Amino acid sequence: MDKEKVDKKDHILDVAERVFADMGYDGASTRLISGEAGVNMAMLNYYFGSKEGLFLAIFERKTQTFYNLLQNIGNDSNTGCWEKVEQYIEAYVNRVFTTNCFQKMLYHEMSMGRRGELADKLHKMLMQNVSEFRRILHDGIEKGEFGKDLDTDLVIATVFGLKNHIINMSGLSSLMLGYDVTSQSNIDEKLKPRVKSYLKKLLKAYLVTEHDK
Repeated sequence: MDKEKVDKKDHILDVAERVFADMGYDGASTRLISGEAGVNMAMLNYYFGSKEGLFLAIFERKTQTFYNLLQNIGNDSNTGCWEKVEQYIEAYVNRVFTTNCFQKMLYHEMSMGRRGELADKLHKMLMQNVSEFRRILHDGIEKGEFGKDLDTDLVIATVFGLKNHIINMSGLSSLMLGYDVTSQSNIDEKLKPRVKSYLKKLLKAYLVTEHDK
């Protein structure tokens, strides 16, 4: 696909991401998105086929990029398992603690408790990234770097749950932490370093076997 077509697709996806974040999947329409993007319906349908196809393309673009990054971390044979977890925390926090529309869109869709083919496809994409993190944790157990009795599923839930609480309950989190967690400057200067430090200390205490501490 030539650069002009790629740029046009990315432009439509950027606009659609914002519209879905503001209105949700059910509230948004392809006609509204095409109008906001300045393209005709024929072009939108040509690229994505339907509203569901457009919605899934947004998720695929975001999750695939992160999946590739996680695979690179996990496949690095020169890096220890704890260092891989540290790299994962850095990448994850940098990616999800942001004011971008995708996190709002993701939370809105996941909170709907939607069932059916669309939900199944979304969960499959998200589980790719979960599986890569789990692979790093299990590799650490097999190599003896991490304890044998770890609950890796709850480790993953802890990391994801912290993000969900802070970002998706922004009003309460702002009061609790003492600054506006919706401000990108506060996120970059205060929140990200604090969350990274906390998760690294917490997970190292739980994961790393005593003789390695």
